[in-house]
Amino acid sequence: MHIKFKSKLRKQIKSKSYCKLPLLLLWQSDNFHNGRFYTKQPQCLDIPADLRLCHNVGYKKMRLPNLLDHETMPEVKQQAGSWVPLLAKRCHADTQVFLCSLFAPICLDRPIYPCRSLCEAVRDSCAPVMETYGFPWPEMLTCDKFPIDNDLCIPMTPVETNMSKVCPPCDNELKTDNIMEHYCASDFVLKMKIKEVKKEKGDRKLIAAQKKKKVLKQGVLRKKDLKKLTLYIKNGANCPCSQLDSLGSNFLIMGRKVDQQLLLTSIHKWDKKSKELKFAIKLMKSYQCPTYHTVFQ
Repeated sequence: MHIKFKSKLRKQIKSKSYCKLPLLLLWQSDNFHNGRFYTKQPQCLDIPADLRLCHNVGYKKMRLPNLLDHETMPEVKQQAGSWVPLLAKRCHADTQVFLCSLFAPICLDRPIYPCRSLCEAVRDSCAPVMETYGFPWPEMLTCDKFPIDNDLCIPMTPVETNMSKVCPPCDNELKTDNIMEHYCASDFVLKMKIKEVKKEKGDRKLIAAQKKKKVLKQGVLRKKDLKKLTLYIKNGANCPCSQLDSLGSNFLIMGRKVDQQLLLTSIHKWDKKSKELKFAIKLMKSYQCPTYHTVFQ
């Protein structure tokens, strides 16, 4: 959120215009908020550096309890952590502003919710990306819960948004941190070759080569799954995936099992010269994943 917008919000809240807002938007001093009583008074706290989702959002202070009913900073960090990878997908320019308005609401005289139009814009752009990974748009972010556009809700940034056209599982940098985030979020991880790629009912179907596969994380995979392994990029029939332009090399494959279907969540060509890849593979042998283990909540 830009500083100019923050200043604008402060001026509006000091005026009588906030009286037009529904009671849902008023931060009560008696510890009652959003239909729930809290044990602590609302606090203004610095956004900590390890709250990765919101540390660089554009303002420094946040309120607790937040607008998702989280009362403690550890709870906020845990719940917000699983949303960090969505930012890397660049599905909407305002994804961070929208999520942080709820996880780490700006510290003003009254709580300011995202406008319904902001929620709808982020949802319409990002829900298809989340669906690729087998996650629906969560009920806690149902857009009807948020106020219709007015001067005291957080609007969209007035710039054209560009949804990434690359298939989400293919749009990942070969960086150790990125690999480990997806490693923890995936049900299984393999080093393998791909025999063939087909299109099927709007999805892209990857058929594994029969050659021996190296299992780096077996998870839900059974032996019979490994013998005839088929993976899907959901809604990925027509989006670009440069990794699949040539099938001659080995691939680092990560995926999840959703409704008896194996979904591809991340794919990298196995670059023997990559120090980032070598380090990530070494880490996998002893890495302790965080308590949250899904790419998205």
